[in-house]
Amino acid sequence: MAIFDKFRPLAEGRKALADSGVDSINVTMSQVLSPTEAIVNGRRTILVGTNNYLGLTFDPDCIEAACRAVREEGTGTTGSRMANGTFHGHVALEHELADFFGCHGAIVFSTGYVANLGMLSALAGPGDVILLDADCHASIYDGCRLSGAEIIRFRHNNPADLAKRLRRLGSRTENSLILVEGIYSMLGDRAPLKEIAQVKSDYGAYLLVDEAHSVGVLGEHGRGLAEEAGVEDQVDFIVGTFSKSLGAIGGYCVSNHPELELVRYASRPYIFTASPSPSIVASTRTALKILRSQPELRHRLWDNAHYLYQSLKEMDFLLGPEVSPIIAVRLARTEEALFLWSGLLERGVYVNLVLPPATPDGNALLRCSVSAGHTRQQVEHISQAFASLRESIRSETDSN
Repeated sequence: MAIFDKFRPLAEGRKALADSGVDSINVTMSQVLSPTEAIVNGRRTILVGTNNYLGLTFDPDCIEAACRAVREEGTGTTGSRMANGTFHGHVALEHELADFFGCHGAIVFSTGYVANLGMLSALAGPGDVILLDADCHASIYDGCRLSGAEIIRFRHNNPADLAKRLRRLGSRTENSLILVEGIYSMLGDRAPLKEIAQVKSDYGAYLLVDEAHSVGVLGEHGRGLAEEAGVEDQVDFIVGTFSKSLGAIGGYCVSNHPELELVRYASRPYIFTASPSPSIVASTRTALKILRSQPELRHRLWDNAHYLYQSLKEMDFLLGPEVSPIIAVRLARTEEALFLWSGLLERGVYVNLVLPPATPDGNALLRCSVSAGHTRQQVEHISQAFASLRESIRSETDSN
């Protein structure tokens, strides 16, 4: 088998998608106008396929902080912190993250993906056991593989199944790390974290929560699901990203375990990756201040999420199991998903098209990511676009 033969199924799949007239992977925004709008195919388009939950990508203070950092410190760090040195901003951001979460320590990574790779490959190794929710993100799966630990999946959001699998491990539970997410990225559902934390305590395991989609979204102070569930003191490690609510790029881990500091010396993805640029660090620090000081952004986000979720529900779309800024429209037929996605784009609405095997149940879905930056008029436009396409599908079904 030649080295490129493995790509044939991908080429065939891409051609089939292109033949259907849908090119969802190569949507190009010729001009980004605001946190919620861009020019796509020459048309002003509402962005509902981003994770810009608090709408901070165009915040004037974040932009000014980034510009000032570029002027004063340059465009990049040109290497890893281990080899090329640490900038003051890296240390300041880590202190501010630790303070925000009420933890002793924090480590900043170059991306959220690298944060999971870096933490999981350093925390677990041969002889250890990782138990992860079946619907965890690809970065978590990849970090698990890199660790060399034994990997056990438990049923999505099922603490009883987790407990059963821990029980079978016997004394090995003290070498076990449980992995869940605050909000799952495909269906927008929360983990039953209070129950999972109880199972963790019952068996003496460790617990890591990926709060990538939940920081800035959940909790009275925006610290995520652990805060909302009242179990922050039972979570050993929280991993997150700057690329969603904080509107930049990067990742982090916070913890009260003093050993977190040693991860810097054991994590190859941390050691051998270029550190975040000064502008990224500066805009993220400003965005974190805004997240902490402007809870009204979180309230507006949830108002928009409730409005769109209820509107789509009244149209009889099959949605994710609970209201969330991630609203998944689940479709049994791929053809229907393609029709809806194309129709929405023609009506000036960009959402994510997700096809199997990337979906949790083997069916296609359209993922809408609501933002605090969306106006009510924009959310109504999104809803009306779905409604008109729903009517078209019904008319076609009736005629057949």
